[in-house]
Amino acid sequence: MKKPLIIFDDFTFQYHSQAEPTLHNIDLTIYEGEKVLVVGPSGSGKSTFAQCINGLIPYSYEGKISGSVKIGDKDLAKTSLFDLSFDVGTVLQDTDGQFIGLTVGEDVAFALENDGVSQIKMHEEVNHWTKIVGLNDFLHHRPQDLSGGQKQRVSMAGVLIDEAPILLFDEPLANLDPKAGKETIALIEEIHQKTKTTILIIEHRLEDVLYRSVDRVIVFNEGRVVADLPADDLLKTEILTEQGIREPLYITAMKYAGVDLETVEQLSNIEKVQAPNLKEQMEKWMTKQTRFSEQKNLPALLELEKVTYQYNRNNQSVLNEVSVAFNRGEMLSIVGKNGAGKSTLSKAICGFVTPQSGKMSWLGIDFTLFSIKERADKIGFVMQNPNQMISKKMIFEEVALGLTLKGVSEAEINERVEKVLKICGLHSFRHWPISALSFGQKKRVTIAAILVLEPEMIILDEPTAGQDFKHYTEMMTFLEELNQMGVTIAMITHDMHLMLEYTDRALVLYEGKIIADTTPVKVLTDSELVERASLKETSLFTFAQHLGLEDPFLFTENFMTYDQEVRLK
Repeated sequence: MKKPLIIFDDFTFQYHSQAEPTLHNIDLTIYEGEKVLVVGPSGSGKSTFAQCINGLIPYSYEGKISGSVKIGDKDLAKTSLFDLSFDVGTVLQDTDGQFIGLTVGEDVAFALENDGVSQIKMHEEVNHWTKIVGLNDFLHHRPQDLSGGQKQRVSMAGVLIDEAPILLFDEPLANLDPKAGKETIALIEEIHQKTKTTILIIEHRLEDVLYRSVDRVIVFNEGRVVADLPADDLLKTEILTEQGIREPLYITAMKYAGVDLETVEQLSNIEKVQAPNLKEQMEKWMTKQTRFSEQKNLPALLELEKVTYQYNRNNQSVLNEVSVAFNRGEMLSIVGKNGAGKSTLSKAICGFVTPQSGKMSWLGIDFTLFSIKERADKIGFVMQNPNQMISKKMIFEEVALGLTLKGVSEAEINERVEKVLKICGLHSFRHWPISALSFGQKKRVTIAAILVLEPEMIILDEPTAGQDFKHYTEMMTFLEELNQMGVTIAMITHDMHLMLEYTDRALVLYEGKIIADTTPVKVLTDSELVERASLKETSLFTFAQHLGLEDPFLFTENFMTYDQEVRLK
């Protein structure tokens, strides 16, 4: 019998600033050595639930509590945050906010320094844990200079070294490229196997977490536990869809084909999933689908020719003779590993950095002669980190700022801002201070502030990072509507689902060069390209290969066409 480690007993929590409780009557037990995935839409209470485990509630975020929470033998309400820190280690979504040391070694050793551990013991422990997370060759590097995946590993080592019995991961995949995300999930599983630590993962990307097995999936919505089931059992229900959480694409494919999920074994393991006549059912469904590929002949809007850029600090080109055309009215993805040059490409287009060589033209006019302001009238740029774009305190003011600076009338400002806030799911918050918003909500504010200006082209850097499936779908539906009105939409993304579902073209960057310019399906069914660019093969292709379907590529393409038709209806 496993020992209970975290016990919520009829627990309710209400922030002082809120009129209603965020968590309602939670009864939940997590046992020693379990690995648990916590999912739910934004505002469902899953982050508040996590903060009750690591002690940030009630010590950093105060509020009214009823019921009880026990962490091991410690009562949450009677134990200090300091004492709870010995039981729970937390790896934050924003790893940069967790670094303290000037080097990786210093950062990992920080907890031991606080505990007065001897230098000899400290070096042993740092070497041991950095070896486990694969960073022992980076001990003298600055954490800030590492890739997203490596930063995540530094944070993990810094938490692991404390050997806390509970590890809490808050959206560990949010800022990682697909390959780094896959490696992170594999590393969490390795840590779980080696240390027998109890692990909780809070994450939107359910399919990516299920790359390795979990003991349970807990589904939150509106401050309540909606489901607490093994992954296989949960995937056989409609609970995820009903709660606005994306189910794995291969599950959707089986549903389209009329497969009875009750007959399927190992449903959460894509490489072992099996059922009677499963291959035959999928093939029968596939033969019914008519594949069509509508070729759009769109005029070039922005053209780049041999654009090269390198930062002064080294001689390595971040952009290396990039030649590409962005066409009027298209919707495309820009993908590749962290550091491939995706963000630098967008900065060069917007004029934030000046390439050392190459040409740019906008409808045949030399674009390099345009000032940053003139470029901004043509191209809206939404940065990955919303905090770098926000300059006003209130939401309405921030979204209206660009129109105000342009001298637009107050009546028109009100009309345009109200419309965009509704579309971005922010209308009910319009009089809120931005500081009260979550990361995902701030992201929507910055997108709204650009959209309200109605540019001809929009570049979005990770538009869906930190968004739940409902807001992700609302945002993408709106971007699709803008695109149908003729606006060119370019999205820098690590989200392979987004690329497959919403874009017709994908640019793949690798070490500052465009190594592929083709359809998303072709990108994600090319295993050599996927590996080279640190992407992640689509589960549809993996599923088709596992079943032994004759043409996994055709299956993937047919599914995406059919799924798009279903969504449009």
